[in-house]
Amino acid sequence: MTSNPHRIARAAVGAVLALTAVLAASSCSAPALSSDPADDGELRVATTTGILADLVRNVAGDRATVTQMVPDGADPHSWEPSLRTIRDVAYADVAFSNYLLLEEHAIIRALDANLPPTATSVSVAEEAAKEGATILPLIEDRSLDTVWLGMRVLGTGSQYGADRASTIDLIATGVDGPGDAASYLTTSFGAPDIGFASSDGFDPASGYADDTSVLPADAHQHMSWAFTAPGVYRIPFEARLRAREGDRPVVLDGATAVFAVGVAPDEVAAAEGRRILSAGHADITVDLERGGVALAVDEGALAPAPGGGPDDEERSSKRDAPLAPGMEVVDLDDVVIDVPTRTLTQIPGAPGFRFLGAPGSDAYVLPQAVLGKHVHGEIDPHLWHDAHNAAAYVRVIRDALIAADPDGADDYRRNAAAYAALLDEVDAEVAATIATIPPERRRLVTTNDAYGYLANAYGLDVAGFVAPNPGVEPSVADRIRLAATLDDLDIPAVFLEPNLARTRSTLRTTAQEAGVRVCPLYGDTLDATAPTYVDMMRFNAQSLARCLGGHDPEEE
Repeated sequence: MTSNPHRIARAAVGAVLALTAVLAASSCSAPALSSDPADDGELRVATTTGILADLVRNVAGDRATVTQMVPDGADPHSWEPSLRTIRDVAYADVAFSNYLLLEEHAIIRALDANLPPTATSVSVAEEAAKEGATILPLIEDRSLDTVWLGMRVLGTGSQYGADRASTIDLIATGVDGPGDAASYLTTSFGAPDIGFASSDGFDPASGYADDTSVLPADAHQHMSWAFTAPGVYRIPFEARLRAREGDRPVVLDGATAVFAVGVAPDEVAAAEGRRILSAGHADITVDLERGGVALAVDEGALAPAPGGGPDDEERSSKRDAPLAPGMEVVDLDDVVIDVPTRTLTQIPGAPGFRFLGAPGSDAYVLPQAVLGKHVHGEIDPHLWHDAHNAAAYVRVIRDALIAADPDGADDYRRNAAAYAALLDEVDAEVAATIATIPPERRRLVTTNDAYGYLANAYGLDVAGFVAPNPGVEPSVADRIRLAATLDDLDIPAVFLEPNLARTRSTLRTTAQEAGVRVCPLYGDTLDATAPTYVDMMRFNAQSLARCLGGHDPEEE
């Protein structure tokens, strides 16, 4: 049986958690610091990201040692924690995470499992809302002309004792159909991360470990769904909640997804009284509020059941209030998902896609709508792209440091005030620089959805994403459509994060063939070119102005 990347990642995290328990218990199990960190009197602060670390250093000054779990240049959405970073957590007095489901869940689990019980843990973005930060819903591109089907967890599971470190398993236990089926996500670097695949069978003895997708509570992720032959497929799903590491899992009710692949779904719908889903956003969903597997779907996206009337009324009464904005929750067993003939494509040649079949052979693919391993919730977690929100982060950090180290209160207040004044200057600089862009050119086209706060704060319009179909290699037709879109909107440039730009050669080529510049824009991480938050904000404003027809006011 082929290895499942999800299983490998979970095993790695389990090893980290187990080994770091030993590290935390004995200071002699790792290279010694200059003194015993547990009683040397030094304030130690652990952060998840480099951006948070930079903000903390500006407030803490020389009163604290600040470390970060995710190295500069790495993506916090997908980074896996290391033993070295976990050791820093084990000796921390205060920990700052962004959360709102920004960080890879393994980071949050490792942080919560290894932080000393006397330490303080702060989810900065969530606390910043109480300090005047602007909070925006996560707006995603829904321009695919087929169903955009992902996986979701609805609810927090608090009635089961779940918290942010808990995990929910969504398990495919088999595939009944004329060919093989699989679900996977395409990561930021183009490699597939398998949810389930029928090509290597299903192993109940292992608890279907190789065919299990793991999500945190109240989250969802984008997926691609592939089928190797036309016909009707039935895929049963089970679910279980693991409130805490080592606890007996809570088993939830299962359900079966039915797909009409390359064939009209009408016959299945009529024979089984199902409604047809052929467009819009939907997620195979673990509904923790009602205790089972269901389907979350855009309101109004489902066609009426054959005959309509009481069947639809009965179904809607089963699941009354929607738990996700703009979506309704319905019984998965009452829906047939349309995978039309136009989804037919060729399996990529990269070795990682062998679980789908031979390179170049045909497969029907419902693509994920957003490239990358991107587990998130309903709130956009990238608050820092608005400098006013960064100032709210600073107030949260200041208060947490004062609580942990009251003797340093005056220093923390003074440092926070000075840095807040700098952020006000940066906010004005960014606004002035972006204001030099002609209004009709203030359209932002990127490869992900991380820039809603930047657009909202500084008068930009998020016009869309570069990738026309990130689940597979863009075809000639895809590139033609993209070129037409960019031409219609008169888009002079698209923007890629510097840490990803070199790896997205297909997207770069597509934009260049459309006669559009490819320019850098920082999102979740810093690097040597932009080593601080202030540097990042200034760089982004200047890059936007330079590439969209504006200029730097300081050059006048």
